[in-house]
Amino acid sequence: MSFQVKEPILIVGLGGAGSKLAAQAKDAINADCLIISNDEKDIQDGSQSITVSTDSVVNPSVQLIRGSAYKKAEEIRSTISNYSTVILMANMAGKSGSAISPVVSEICKETETGLMSFAIMPFKYEKERIFNSGIALKRLRADSDCTIVLDNDSLLESNPDLSPKACYDIANSAILHVVKSLKSSEISAETNILTSSKEGQEIEESLRDSLKMLYDNTSPNAVKKSILYVSGGENIPVGVINSISNLTSGVLNDSNSQVDLSSTSDESKIVMLSSVQGMTKFDNYDPLGVIPQEDTLDWSTPDCSIDCKLDLYQLE
Repeated sequence: MSFQVKEPILIVGLGGAGSKLAAQAKDAINADCLIISNDEKDIQDGSQSITVSTDSVVNPSVQLIRGSAYKKAEEIRSTISNYSTVILMANMAGKSGSAISPVVSEICKETETGLMSFAIMPFKYEKERIFNSGIALKRLRADSDCTIVLDNDSLLESNPDLSPKACYDIANSAILHVVKSLKSSEISAETNILTSSKEGQEIEESLRDSLKMLYDNTSPNAVKKSILYVSGGENIPVGVINSISNLTSGVLNDSNSQVDLSSTSDESKIVMLSSVQGMTKFDNYDPLGVIPQEDTLDWSTPDCSIDCKLDLYQLE
């Protein structure tokens, strides 16, 4: 089943990376934009915004930001209720993204608003961010009608010569590519893995890197359908396009592969979106994630810190 994007559309950007992506995406599909962050530097002129205050805490934890975001829940709910579809942009490596994304997704589910979420996962060396990103993604997948995940770490594994900034640029470009195609492509209403490659490669090399990224995230048997977005497709010979389509179907054992040509760039490269069922590598980010849900006791509200202002005196 494919995810149905219905107007009016609200694009919600969380934190620094999410706000920049949201600002670019809103122009691509003529949508409204809402920025939510605990840092006023992320708020852009001309956009709706909600600032999550952590009061005097200079370096707040993910849990404190999340607790503070719940104080803004009614304001977020009031804005979201005016739209039929929310597209959420969150960098899970950032505190704002991993902290606030479960709050927004929970509100979308409560208000029965269609939610498509984009989640960018951290590099492997960002060890202190791995656990929180995994917990947040688990909540996001449970609440979203469609989740699209891009893993910065597998992108770097395929291209170890890239700088972190180059990886961010490739990730942002791939996400915007999918957003621009929403009105013409049918995206599966489940978990999707987004993969891409650097520019300046042969089209076959680009496909190889995209497939390597995909296999770093999940097993081949978990892939159910793939969409190949061929950037610069109008300049690529039809025989090459047919060849890479056949190659993809053969490698993934996927008779439902789809090719979408794009003329949005002069550079030729592949952006691949694959729907998956079953375990992904992100399930291992939470050490308790391997326990079946029916055997797990969990809070309905994600972990957060709040200041109860209780006057508790030390007894001696």
